[in-house]
Parts: sequence; structure tokens; C-alpha cells
Amino acid sequence: MSAEDRAAGKAPFVPKYRLIEQELTARIRSGQYRPGEPMPPQRELSASLGVTLMTLRQALRALSDQGLVQQQPGRGTFVTPPPAAYRLESLRSLSDDLRSQGLDVVTDVRRAQSRLLPAKIGVALGLESGTRGLRLERVRSVRGRPVVHQVSWVPEPYASAIAKEDFAVTPLYAALAERCGVAVAGAREAVRPGILPAALAEVMARPAGTPVFLSERITYGVERTAIVYDLATIDGQRMEIRTDRLANSVSLAWGVRG
Repeated sequence: MSAEDRAAGKAPFVPKYRLIEQELTARIRSGQYRPGEPMPPQRELSASLGVTLMTLRQALRALSDQGLVQQQPGRGTFVTPPPAAYRLESLRSLSDDLRSQGLDVVTDVRRAQSRLLPAKIGVALGLESGTRGLRLERVRSVRGRPVVHQVSWVPEPYASAIAKEDFAVTPLYAALAERCGVAVAGAREAVRPGILPAALAEVMARPAGTPVFLSERITYGVERTAIVYDLATIDGQRMEIRTDRLANSVSLAWGVRG
């Protein structure tokens, strides 16, 4: 916008597709187009909005970049389902948190093996060198897509007690409570950004180098005894961290993108 236009009070030029993007965003936010449902066919939508298909497609690409819609070849354009929260401050398992929101979480147990704890993990758990434990590797899928790769280490004497549990259906915390009488009392978790390693690309159905969150969590029993070490690789393009800020607290949550 030129100085002459500003002096004359002229409004800045807005491309037509941006106006259409704003209109469609308003319809999505108001619930006219509901999450998970298809939008009208492109030809029908472009005619009702009085724009060309090219202009409409520019607007839809912009909405897709914002994560508001998904364009599915051969099926149409769908409004992205709302995020699902995994509360970081909760002591429940990830799967329990997501299921409490009505989401179907599928757990694929890739390996469950008795092994020596790596030195780093032994130190983190405050255990002596040479301690054995259960290495439990799982992949969590939501809406049919893998979103979390999780490796949990449980030291002895708890490891042997839960070794034969079916962790595809039984949450780890539940197994510890039922088999070992362990009550979870607290946890310390650190989340940092990272990139998906090549070794997990196929597992997560994402190219190596995809942005991820790395969550390192140590869970403690009632006597501050470390009972679980978790390392989770979380798809940074399918999940997000959100906060709810109240007058006297801040609540952090994971959100699952559509």
C-alpha cells in the first residue's frame, strides 16, 4: 500500500482467496461445517461463493496449511476433527487420558524383553549398575494413525511380576497396581523438540527428519521410589502442546491433530 493510499484512507488490497479463506474459517468456527464431516463439493462451493475453482482451491490450501481442513484425494475436503487433550500433569497413562475423551486408542506391543538397564536409565532411576528390567516398546495409534512411539523401562523386582501381562489391553500402571501393589504418586517429565530418526520412520509412518516431541518421564511410587522410565517419541505434525491458563495455575495438554 502506497503512502498516497494511506493518506487517502484507502483500505489495503486483500486477495480474493484470502477473503474466501476468512469466510470458510468463520463457517468452520461457527459449526456450520462440523469437525470430521465433509465440506460441500468444490464446484458447488465455488458457485455458491461466486469465485472460480482456482480461487477456492487457493483458499482451501491455506486452510489446510492451518490444520483446519484435510483434502483427501477422491473423497473431498473434510473439516479437521478437534484436538484431543493428553494432560501432562495427570498421572494416568496416555491411553487412559485419550480414551476418557472418547477416542479409540490402539496399542501395538512391538517388544517386551527382560534386559540389563542401560547405564543412563539406571542412573536416572537411582539404581546400581547391572540391574535388570523389562523393556516395553509400544506404538500408540489414534484414528488409525501412529502418533506415539514409547519405550518404557521397569526395573526389578516389578519387571518379573508383570512380564507376562498383555500390554495391548492392560495399561502399564494398572499392571503395576494389580501385580505389584504399586501406587503411582508422582512423576517428573521433560519435553523437548527433536526430529524423527530413520530407525522409527517406518514405525511412525513418517519420513525421517519429521519434527517430533521427545518426552522423558520418570514415575515414582509413594516412597519416591522410581518405578518406570519412559521415553516417548511424539509426532510433532499430528500432536501439539496446548495450555489453559487460570488465575492461579497453568494446565498443559497434548492435542491430537486430525
